[in-house]
Amino acid sequence: MVDAHRTFVIVGGGLAGAKAAQTLRAEGFSGRVILIGDERDHPYERPPLSKGYLTGKEDRDSVFVHETAWYAGAEIELHLGQSVTGLNREARTVETGDGTVIHYDKLLLATGAEPRRLDVPGTELAGVHHLRRLAHADRLRNVLAALGRDNGHLVIAGAGWIGLEVAAAARGYGAEVTVVEPEATPLLRVIGPELGQIFTELHSDHGVRFHFGGRLTEIVGQDGMVLAVRTDDGEEHPAHDVLAAIGAAPRTALAEAAGLEIAPREQGGGIAVDASLRTSDPHIYAAGDVASAAHPLLGTRLRVEHWANALNGGPAAARAMLGQDVAYDRVPYFFSDQYDLGLEYSGWAPPGSYDQVVIRGDAGKRQFIAFWLKDRTVLAGMNVNVWDVTEPVQKLIRAGRPVDPDALADPSVPLESLV
Repeated sequence: MVDAHRTFVIVGGGLAGAKAAQTLRAEGFSGRVILIGDERDHPYERPPLSKGYLTGKEDRDSVFVHETAWYAGAEIELHLGQSVTGLNREARTVETGDGTVIHYDKLLLATGAEPRRLDVPGTELAGVHHLRRLAHADRLRNVLAALGRDNGHLVIAGAGWIGLEVAAAARGYGAEVTVVEPEATPLLRVIGPELGQIFTELHSDHGVRFHFGGRLTEIVGQDGMVLAVRTDDGEEHPAHDVLAAIGAAPRTALAEAAGLEIAPREQGGGIAVDASLRTSDPHIYAAGDVASAAHPLLGTRLRVEHWANALNGGPAAARAMLGQDVAYDRVPYFFSDQYDLGLEYSGWAPPGSYDQVVIRGDAGKRQFIAFWLKDRTVLAGMNVNVWDVTEPVQKLIRAGRPVDPDALADPSVPLESLV
């Protein structure tokens, strides 16, 4: 039976929130657990939205974190399709859009992020899309299938991970694809120009057209439909649909209105939390895409938007809410699938932080591991079509010790021996 004397409230119905609720029960918390989400769907995982579900290889039910019946069985109170409109820290209450006021003893903010919007004429047209929510993926999946049938054109603004994964999915349906990217290569600020060129070649080999060095300035339409896009260098590209894939912004409005500390923009701009994922209010925690966490291993504050951070951050916050000693120091990790290329990336190596890139394997055949080094110390590693190496890669990052670059590049030298 639930003990009504203690109430933990989770705001955010995504993976971080669902895993936090699961962990509270697994750790023996017997009080009320209330999970509030502004989507009507039960909590789901986001990677399939641009991968398996979008490509048609996975069905819709596969995206959900738990079966519907699990929540009732675990005595998790769900408030779906409800926005939280107010947070009163003094009274320790949240208020939902329908006027319901809920008291909390501990509160977890797992409000996630929202797609950045294009600020150009034509964004009101019916064929302009974003990809962040399951409803977006439902719609985009149908759009890609229709474009494939009709030899239609999709223009993608942005050559980041989401843009590239959607480009691969669209080509799988047979759609024509043009990617508009202001930088010189895809993923320039993530993996640098040398490795970015590999993704240019990958997608070009599959028929994607790139327009580098230009920004989308106008979406041209007629009768409410998209006809073309224009860029700031005077080019025009035919389009039937447009995807804005220009990044995401943390959903901090609720926290800001309540006076919680927000991290500066250069640290991701999310809700500032310490290593235990606690905010500037000792009764409130934050996890997932919205949290800008002080990272004990990396010695800096960073906000990570990827799946693994939600998967592991939600449980870490739940344990901290229960009073356990938590230091959330996971090595950042994400994965991507594009055509026949699969990759895993571990670590954190923003532009300017490294002085050397070491390749182990054959980059030309797209079967290699790349390492980003600073003073011969591994900051990050990305394995491309090479598997079962995440653990040693992350151990190298955790070790924080100089490594011989020649040995790192030599496939005959076991990675484990370099730790």
